[in-house]
Amino acid sequence: MRKTANGIARALAAGLLLLCAGSAATGSAQDASETIVLRAARMFDATSERMRSDAVVVVRNGQIIGVGDDAPIPDGARTIDLGDATLLPGFIDVHSHLTLEPDENYYRKTLNELMRNPTEMAFYAGANARRTLEAGFTTVRHVGAREFIDVGLRNAIAANLTPGPRILAAGNAITATGGSCDRAPYPTQRVAPLTPREGVCTGADQCRDAVRNQIKWGADVIKVCASGGVLSYDPVDVPQFTREELDAAIGEAHHWGRKVAAHSHGDTASRLAVEAGVDSIEHGSFLSEDTLKRMKAKGVFLVPTFMAIDWVEKNADSYPPNIAEKARAAAAAHGDMFKTALRLGVPIALGTDATVRPDGHGRNAMEFGLMVDAGMPPVAALLAGTSNAARLLGLDAEIGTLGVGKAADIVAVPGNPIIDIRVTERPLFVMQRGRVIRQGGQSLLH
Repeated sequence: MRKTANGIARALAAGLLLLCAGSAATGSAQDASETIVLRAARMFDATSERMRSDAVVVVRNGQIIGVGDDAPIPDGARTIDLGDATLLPGFIDVHSHLTLEPDENYYRKTLNELMRNPTEMAFYAGANARRTLEAGFTTVRHVGAREFIDVGLRNAIAANLTPGPRILAAGNAITATGGSCDRAPYPTQRVAPLTPREGVCTGADQCRDAVRNQIKWGADVIKVCASGGVLSYDPVDVPQFTREELDAAIGEAHHWGRKVAAHSHGDTASRLAVEAGVDSIEHGSFLSEDTLKRMKAKGVFLVPTFMAIDWVEKNADSYPPNIAEKARAAAAAHGDMFKTALRLGVPIALGTDATVRPDGHGRNAMEFGLMVDAGMPPVAALLAGTSNAARLLGLDAEIGTLGVGKAADIVAVPGNPIIDIRVTERPLFVMQRGRVIRQGGQSLLH
């Protein structure tokens, strides 16, 4: 059933895919069967907290076929020696919005999102995807997009039509009528209200229908907006779904084999989502210790999105007064919440919500440094953006660590990121599924 639904989505999106196409889209024109040996001064393979000195990775046909000094190296292999650098698994951003274009002007951003048609938005999304890949993020979870542009972009990237990270697409976010992910209250005579097909629902039956619609049109993952938001028109910490509605949406998603991410700043809303079986809480600004304990007990991930929180706190004065007030309140609570999560050992995955910042797309690795600034050890931050993120996505058998049989998604950064975590923002080398995307600090995309 899932293959059928995704096949329909790909066929319907075919015209959109071509809009994103470009020549030599996915990197250097190397032979896919070529064996490449990567060497560096050190390696963080994300299977433990240890930095390795036997920094050798052997790649062929898009997969890792050897790791470490004892890895067999076939005759004729090409060696890339990266010198005083650290090899890591490709970075993963589990809270991405590539289809949204950042803008420091709140009103202009709102107008652009309303006025741009899907074709134009697809071009912006393609550019944002390219920047994200060049920054070393080889996989993203895309948590909400209108008109299924994220599904089209995912398919275009998979078809080698345009460069970008591997995408797990959510389609439209599931939101209550008038909720955080609904449209602003535009006059209905001018802007048509959204429906369950676009993710807006009231009551358990409509919520099931909304989830099924996203899956029908190709969603890999489901996002629910459990509480209000900072940049929306609603109260930031108010629950927006009943427990019955959450049970319906999350249960339906799990029935179809999709994981669920919950946008939720508020504590009560988050607790309801955790009790309903959600897989991750996004943002989590006002989470109490009790809710965090429940998350740990159930294995629910926290995705703190510091890049977004940091921006809205520093630029609160640029927003409308009611949004500025919410931004300050969320930022004030967020840091203490995160420290409590660290103390309790709540599983944490890296997610950026990069579109909140005007310079966000392509600077996703800022999240590593912001987490460390908030008290997270550098090793834990690296795990959050590699193996932990892969585990949350259910892709840990394929990505997230450097090991034999894993996809050849590999990043090299200068120096030692455990000593200076911000070197993650300056990748020297990026490989995606065996193709070299960046080398010598320069992009090889055309």
